[in-house]
Amino acid sequence: MNENFAIQLFEGNKVRIVWNAEQEKYYFSVADIVQVLTDSADVKQYIKRMRARDSELNSKWGTICTPVEMLAPDGKRRKTQAADLEGIFRIIQAIPSKKAEPVKQWLAELGSMRVDQMIDPEQTFQMAVEDYRRQGYSDRWINERMRSIEMRKELTDEWHRSGIHEPKDFAILTNVLTKAWSGMTTGEYKRYKGLTKQNLRDNMTNVELALNTLAEVATTEYSRQSNPQSMAES
Repeated sequence: MNENFAIQLFEGNKVRIVWNAEQEKYYFSVADIVQVLTDSADVKQYIKRMRARDSELNSKWGTICTPVEMLAPDGKRRKTQAADLEGIFRIIQAIPSKKAEPVKQWLAELGSMRVDQMIDPEQTFQMAVEDYRRQGYSDRWINERMRSIEMRKELTDEWHRSGIHEPKDFAILTNVLTKAWSGMTTGEYKRYKGLTKQNLRDNMTNVELALNTLAEVATTEYSRQSNPQSMAES
């Protein structure tokens, strides 16, 4: 998951959100949403009772919710139960709360904002730039990172055209590219940098980003010229 960590406020309450670039959807902290709706002193127990009351919700809980790394109150990233917009709406249905409608409207506005970003991709880039600035990255680094995002999108579009759709195949090809310019696979590179779940590119230097971008641009152009039609050919 390409994580874009954010904290949105709803009537003074913090709701953690992560943007999944690959799936093009938001994931919301279930505990934060439940807290906003119920003001419960023990959110975990409330969720447990809520699932016990709603057998259908409980049976689909594993599908609706997924562990997503989010910023904890102490500033560290931890796995948190999260759900996409559709899943959150289903959870809201199980909570008898007068706050439900305003929260639904707030969520709908976030969804509408994403639609606007898809129509005008520049909005997405600007949001990413502001997020990186808040995290303390330099403008020079941000410019290189934005370029790398654009070039990566062109490469994945080309791979899609070549008949590649499985995430594991994208990972295999990405490993080939990374090893070509760095001498390490993506996993080896992350271990070299002491990373676990963090995004590798967000922890690259300007030079590393430039080399990675060059590899992806060259691969995109070569693929367009040679016109592969399968994973094996790619």
